[in-house]
Amino acid sequence: MAKERVLVTGGAAGIGAASVARCREEGYEVVVIDRIGDGIVADLSDPAATEAALAEALRGGPITRLVNNVGTVRPAPVEAQTVADLDAVVSLNLRCSLQCVQALLPGMKAAGFGRIVNIASRAALGKEDRTAYAATKAGLIGMAKVWALELGRFGITANAIGPGPIRTELFDRVNPPDDPRTTAIIEGIPVRRIGTPADVAHAIAYLLDQRSGFVTGQVLYVCGGMTVGAAGA
Repeated sequence: MAKERVLVTGGAAGIGAASVARCREEGYEVVVIDRIGDGIVADLSDPAATEAALAEALRGGPITRLVNNVGTVRPAPVEAQTVADLDAVVSLNLRCSLQCVQALLPGMKAAGFGRIVNIASRAALGKEDRTAYAATKAGLIGMAKVWALELGRFGITANAIGPGPIRTELFDRVNPPDDPRTTAIIEGIPVRRIGTPADVAHAIAYLLDQRSGFVTGQVLYVCGGMTVGAAGA
């Protein structure tokens, strides 16, 4: 019996790599598209390259599970956030996700089953120096809610995960460990630690599961309690 297939974008590192490992543990055949690694190598910031990569992925058969994980952040205060920044972040964080869903939908509808998980961010609720990033992550939440309404009748669910501070290379790059603001972030987390990619992968596995079919249009924050409030406040 053929394994069920899942596509993880940006699956070569960080949350994506942890998601790939967890999906393999769950018994799925995992297809990865990223600009690095040993999966399908493609620049997902380019629509034409994305289309070609998706066509290659689907040559192996339908894919009924999707993790829209790939993303980028260009931190800047609002007065310094350029239109070029916004266009680049929208293209990778939002346009790519829509393109992936559209490519996989025929197979999902034919199977009468599908799972879509958008990796958003707690930053969608607001974070300084993240105008473009927060806007696109909020957009991923909005997309998931719309897709839940449109696709539920076909057995397809769509949800979003909003990670809080997660220890990845991307996090360390924009939140240097020796920066007092990074220390303040950790001290403000109720569970008093930074999250790990495995924490997020566990939540993704739940939403990809066949048994999660009555959960759709939701946002699951994996944030150590930060969306509830700051510790000690």
